[in-house]
Amino acid sequence: MNMQLMIKQAQKMQSDILKSKEEINQKIFPGKYSYLEIEINGKKEIIKVTIDKSLKISDEEDVEMLEDVIALALKDAITKVDKETEEKLGKYGSGMSGLL
Repeated sequence: MNMQLMIKQAQKMQSDILKSKEEINQKIFPGKYSYLEIEINGKKEIIKVTIDKSLKISDEEDVEMLEDVIALALKDAITKVDKETEEKLGKYGSGMSGLL
């Protein structure tokens, strides 16, 4: 195979990977559980947390429940980022993950 052609193909693949990763990084992924919603970006940075205003926190048990709900909503959002990343970048192989 022609070496210049291989280099061009590698450069195109690199460009495609970077473009796909940037698209994922810019996208907002919602995570929802019960009365709480979290939004994160593709870099898994928390953008927004929304708690239903009707929620009344009155004791330690309510705080523990809220902590659990936050963790579940965040897990939901992170799962969506991971799924999107696998769908868009998985075709390039798992060996590339360290480069992203």
